[in-house]
Amino acid sequence: MAAGLTDDQVRAALEAADSDEATPVERAEMLMEIAMGLQSRPKSPDAIGSAIALYDKALTICTQDRRLLRARILARKATALQAMPEQGTEALNSSRVIFEDVIPVLADVGVAEEVAEAEMNLGLCLQTLAGVGRARISDAIAAYQRALRTFTRNVHPKEYAILQNNLATAFLSMPMTDERAKMREALAVQAFEEALKVVTLVDDPVEYAMLQNNLGNALQYVSSSHVLENNLRAIEAYDEALKVRTRETTPLEYANTISNKANCLWNLPGHIESSETGNGMNLSMALVYYREAREIFAEHSDLERARMLDEAMMQIECELTELGASLDRASPLQ
Repeated sequence: MAAGLTDDQVRAALEAADSDEATPVERAEMLMEIAMGLQSRPKSPDAIGSAIALYDKALTICTQDRRLLRARILARKATALQAMPEQGTEALNSSRVIFEDVIPVLADVGVAEEVAEAEMNLGLCLQTLAGVGRARISDAIAAYQRALRTFTRNVHPKEYAILQNNLATAFLSMPMTDERAKMREALAVQAFEEALKVVTLVDDPVEYAMLQNNLGNALQYVSSSHVLENNLRAIEAYDEALKVRTRETTPLEYANTISNKANCLWNLPGHIESSETGNGMNLSMALVYYREAREIFAEHSDLERARMLDEAMMQIECELTELGASLDRASPLQ
């Protein structure tokens, strides 16, 4: 039924586009609006493809002298190509090329927000392509930073938060083998913290939990001389995420966060005042979290992650056994 509705919408739009009752500009704008509606609320797997077909039809109607309208249609088409499910990178490469072509046009005849949105989407293209070795992650970072000139915290908080999150993940995806690795890790932490200045638990709970979880991961693995302080801050971030992520409402996200917290607890000393003191309490708590997370992953057929947690639990159990034996040897005779 949903697929039929999409087909009817596309058919009606194409018929209207061939009508002489409206100007070419009006028809092109109508097709773009309908395509945007299909794209934003897809009712079938074919909806994105149908939207792209409507954008293409709009481009055949819109004359070359309408530079701004053509650029807007092309930018919308590029976002649809980004959303296309595919095995390779053909659609994503096409999206990248379109954004690179339309950004100068939008900068010339459009408004700043349109340019910034295109830069943000170009950054997403480049970041995804960089993940498969088809682009440079530094180019994605540059695109995000250009978008931040317009999407500031005070004027465009939503876009600002998205860009900061994207920047953080981009920094963390870069190789950590050169002398600038520590700086990039610190920049990632800073970007997550910047995003959390505008994303709140009350207004954006899902986004808030995601950012807190990601911040915890960044803090936990950052190269720093303040390892203990960072781990304690990471645990606080995970606890914030767990205000939203529960086993009942978001079981996989919950399992992900408690396993991240378990990793952090594994690396904490037993007593904050002395890193030389035994780690038994934190190891025991980490084991509890790992067991629950493993149970949830198994319930949802994520067997690979369940297997990884099995290995972690075996290591912790061995450490607890060794710790117990060590404490027994150190105990004075009664």
